[in-house]
Amino acid sequence: MTSPQQPRADGTDPVGRIRVAVVFGGRSSEHGVSCLTAGEVIKAIDPERYDVLPVGITRDGRWVLESGDPARFAITDRTLPSVDAAGAQVVLANDPNRRDLVVHPSGEVPRTLGRVDVVMPLLHGPWGEDGTIQGLLELAGVRYVGAGVLASAVGMDKHHMKVAFAAAGLPMLPYVVLRRRWSDTDPDGVRRAVQPLGLPVFVKPARAGSSVGISRVDDLTELAAAIGLARESDPKVLVEAAAVGAREIELGVLDSVDGSGAEVSQPGEIVLDPAAGHSWYDFDAKYVDGGGTATVPANLPSDLVAVLRAQALTAFDAIDGEGLARVDFFVLPDGSAVINEINTMPGFTPTSMYPALWAAQGVDYPTLVDRLLRSALNRPLGLR
Repeated sequence: MTSPQQPRADGTDPVGRIRVAVVFGGRSSEHGVSCLTAGEVIKAIDPERYDVLPVGITRDGRWVLESGDPARFAITDRTLPSVDAAGAQVVLANDPNRRDLVVHPSGEVPRTLGRVDVVMPLLHGPWGEDGTIQGLLELAGVRYVGAGVLASAVGMDKHHMKVAFAAAGLPMLPYVVLRRRWSDTDPDGVRRAVQPLGLPVFVKPARAGSSVGISRVDDLTELAAAIGLARESDPKVLVEAAAVGAREIELGVLDSVDGSGAEVSQPGEIVLDPAAGHSWYDFDAKYVDGGGTATVPANLPSDLVAVLRAQALTAFDAIDGEGLARVDFFVLPDGSAVINEINTMPGFTPTSMYPALWAAQGVDYPTLVDRLLRSALNRPLGLR
């Protein structure tokens, strides 16, 4: 992709294209996954219709003008890509009447890159997917793809997500929330609270994704170490009963372009490759080793598919979702299902389930990205 053309004096694109700022990277532990997603999205955006401004957020939180070459954001020697911290710094004008991106090259006079029509915030985890950048964009008066402030925050926090699910009557596995002010001072109380969940349990950071910081605990002697690992990502920790022998089923939710309603995909299933040596769908299985295979559509009874699709939409509405989401379920050995979580900005990497779900529905990757952008452009800012 060529570098952005100089805008006209009024800040518009020279050939009248829609200006899209693709924002990725970020300060969370999912920085590299976000970069993977950005590479695929940039590659898929129609350059005849859209003028892409690639904006990377470094691991320390600086916004920089990044490369528009998708090949730069690929896994190399099992290492995930990252934002180039040497890039020229950019800022988003905080004037809703301007909506400019301004670049500040080192030692040079700042210059505008022109007005931004819509932002695609491909950030995963805290400081991005959790409502923070959504709030910034609302204040700046810039439309954006995906969930709003509240839905992003609730969807990021597994605890409050489950509170919303419970209020909507969705079935879930039992869990315990560990806040530092309690669990640090009463380790015996933590063990007593966790014991009724049975074994194994999964210990998770409450506000992280991509399986970062998650441990499977098969003996309570492993609990303290698992909590410590989760706390490297988040001081609030969730301990959840394991869905032993369950199938991992995922469905996609996609808003209509005109805002008239969302549709739900057919379910897909994550099937682990026993030869890859993963006992559950962890980070390496998702992004590095290819230890999991997405099967779309999943082989499930039609009545269960109908239930899952209805519950996926219920989950989306329970958090006031917008734009898109991936909703994950466990189908237990007895044929019943429980909801696991909702992801308001699912991955768009080559191995990600969300684009695969819609491809199976006849919506290919470029069409999916275009639909998300058009939906965002049609959605008002503020209270809605």
